[in-house]
Amino acid sequence: MLFAGLGFSVAAGKALVITGPNGTGKTTLLRILAGLTLPAGGTIRWRGEAVVPYAAGLREETLYAGHFAALKDELTAEENLRSLVSLSGAEPSDADLRAALAAAALAEKRLLPARVLSQGQRRRIGLARLALLARPLWLLDEPATALDTTGLGLLAELIARQLDSGGAVIAATHQPLDLPTDAVDRLVMG
Repeated sequence: MLFAGLGFSVAAGKALVITGPNGTGKTTLLRILAGLTLPAGGTIRWRGEAVVPYAAGLREETLYAGHFAALKDELTAEENLRSLVSLSGAEPSDADLRAALAAAALAEKRLLPARVLSQGQRRRIGLARLALLARPLWLLDEPATALDTTGLGLLAELIARQLDSGGAVIAATHQPLDLPTDAVDRLVMG
């Protein structure tokens, strides 16, 4: 058992940053919250109502970004972004895709296959995805991995926008996120 007796809530406009050693259940917790993994017990509530794993309504209101980039090496950055966003049910215009990639400092790399991009550039495609998908709840697993200082700034800006718009963020991370302290609660696992 990774954890038991865990209870928390996250209000609109707030972030919960989960930290702790490797193997303490951070990723498993995020996957449970996203409806991707069955919990052994307990109740998960969204907007006060109990939700079950794999519930379509929960998926429609949640954006889960795992710690792997989930890119296809043979597709370009732009094609990967379109695919990732389409899987979430959105159909952005070409202009929106290009703007999101430009904001993630990938305008000049948008037509390159993902296999030639650095790990940080691959992660920036995920940041562009965050900019394109409006969801009330973001679940981010190790979102700062492989990002340079500029990428970390973009991540913090995207999270701040999400919170300012009344959304919520739950992020598991080993790296500090530059977020306003009044908008962040912390959960240490393990």
